[in-house]
Amino acid sequence: MQWFGRGESDNVEDERGSGGGGRGLFLGGGILGLIGAAIYIFTGINPSQLLNQVSSGNPQTQQQAQDPNAPEDNGKKFVRVVLKDTEDIWGKLFRDMGKTYQDPHLVLFTDGVESACGSASSATGPFYCPGDRKVYIDLSFYDELKNRFGAAGDFANAYVIAHEVGHHVQNLLGISAKMDQARSRMSRKAYNKLSVKLELQADFYAGVWAHYEQSLKKVIDEKDIKDALNAANAIGDDRLQQETQGRVEPDSFTHGTSAQRVYWFKKGYETGDINQGDTFGNADLN
Repeated sequence: MQWFGRGESDNVEDERGSGGGGRGLFLGGGILGLIGAAIYIFTGINPSQLLNQVSSGNPQTQQQAQDPNAPEDNGKKFVRVVLKDTEDIWGKLFRDMGKTYQDPHLVLFTDGVESACGSASSATGPFYCPGDRKVYIDLSFYDELKNRFGAAGDFANAYVIAHEVGHHVQNLLGISAKMDQARSRMSRKAYNKLSVKLELQADFYAGVWAHYEQSLKKVIDEKDIKDALNAANAIGDDRLQQETQGRVEPDSFTHGTSAQRVYWFKKGYETGDINQGDTFGNADLN
C-alpha cells in the first residue's frame, strides 16, 4: 500500500501514555490473552457490555509514556493516512446517495482507554463506539495480527481500520439503531446470529472502501487485497474457536466464519456497490 507522504486526517486523537483508565487483561503469553484478543477483534455492536466486562480484569502496572515533543511516529502517520482515505471515499459515496458523511475520530491508546461505551483494555481489540462516534485502537494490536494470527502487511492493518469505519457507516445509516431495537425482542442465540450479519456487513463496507482505494486512489495492488483477505480469513469465529478451545460452536459466533468474512469483503471489493451489502436478508430489523 502506497501511504507514506500522502494526505493525513486531522481526526486522530493520540492518548498514548495519558493513563486512559487502563484496567485490563494482559496481552502477554497464555490462553487468556489470546482469547481476549481473538473474541473481541473488530467489535462494533453495543460495545459497552463487552467493554465493561473486559475492563474488570487486573490493572496494568506500567504505561509507556509518549513524548509530546517527539517526532510523529510512522504508526500514527499510517492510521492518519488510512483514515483520510476513508473520509474521502465515504464522503463521496454518501454524496452520491444524497447524504452527508460525518467523519469519525480515531483514538490511539496504550493499555487502556475510556470511551462513551465504557472502559476498555488492549485485550478488547480495536472497536468502534457509537456513543461518541470514535474508533479506538492500540497499535500493538498490529503485532498481534501479524505474530499470532499470521496476517501481515500494511493493507491488512488498513482493513482493521476500514472495518471499524464500516461500523460508523452503519451507525450513520441507522442500521446500528435497528440492531439495538432488535436486541430487546430476541434471545441471545438469535441476536448472535444477527450480530454476525452486522459484522459481515462491516467487512463488506471495508471491501467497498478497498474497491475505491484501487480505482480512485490507485494506491493498492493485488498483493494488498491478498493481505486483507488473509486477515479476514485469519479471524473468522470458526478458526479462532478451534485455536483457543479446540472446538467450534456456531451458536456463539459473533463475527462469522473465515469463509463468510472473506466472501463479504471480496464482494464489496469486486462490486464497489454499497447496495449489494444486504447481509441481513430476511432478518427482522424493523
